[in-house]
Amino acid sequence: MAHKNKTNYSPYKARQEARHGSKGAGAPPATSNMGRHKKPETIYDIHEANDRLADVFRNHGFDLVSHSQRQQLAHFYRLLMLNQEKENFTRLLKLRDVAIKHFIDSIIIMKYTDLQFPLLDVGTGPGFPGIPLKIMYPDQQILLGEGVQRRVEFLKHVRSEMKLQKLDILGRNINKHCVYPVRGAITRAVEDIGNTLGNVISCLEIGGRVYFMKGPGVGPEIEAAKKDWAEYYKLVQDVAYSLPQTPHERRLVVYEKIKNMPLPEEDEGEELLMDELSNEEKRRWAKY
Repeated sequence: MAHKNKTNYSPYKARQEARHGSKGAGAPPATSNMGRHKKPETIYDIHEANDRLADVFRNHGFDLVSHSQRQQLAHFYRLLMLNQEKENFTRLLKLRDVAIKHFIDSIIIMKYTDLQFPLLDVGTGPGFPGIPLKIMYPDQQILLGEGVQRRVEFLKHVRSEMKLQKLDILGRNINKHCVYPVRGAITRAVEDIGNTLGNVISCLEIGGRVYFMKGPGVGPEIEAAKKDWAEYYKLVQDVAYSLPQTPHERRLVVYEKIKNMPLPEEDEGEELLMDELSNEEKRRWAKY
């Protein structure tokens, strides 16, 4: 069943709290600073952010972004940092870090693969890589899948403020009961490759591709997926690269779906899942 995450429970935060001596289930110690987060020291306006992004992209030899696209990225940066005043969606608070580790990291795969649309971003968080990719592909259909509701509200705010078109937001965790037809699925999340392949199996069409944006140590996940998913997917790309002029190593791993899996039994959560999209969004997805 596709359950809504109403509690915003974070397994990572729970582990951190336990590691630091949390008292009680899921609660930090009374005198702890757990649950607090750092705020950006400086939040640039869109014009200043645009100029600074231009400098970062130029210094790192990153030429994929046009002037108008860079302005949109600057707008997104500002919305993300303003939101950081009350939420904790990113560890990256300096514009240079956001530019390299969020924006370049999300967009650079355009150099190494051809994305297929409609494209589902699985576990997008505050919008990575989905929002930067929507800026780069304004005419293509992209769906953002996210189960934490405060992030969903932020994504809707970004869509409205930036007037992004053909961007649908699914406020549910993506699992095998998700049946929206897509030609591509992409994720920058840390979930195991095999788990994600299983979660998108019902919505991905034959010939559709799953794009994994991973770190260099992904080899064991690839070997496990070869064993568990060879009947349904084939590995079509495995590209090692680095973010330009940085030591940050990455692996792009791409699978193509070659066979359908029998659909899971009808789940009572599916009607709720469908209700997450507006009537306009449902009509758009009915075309595919």
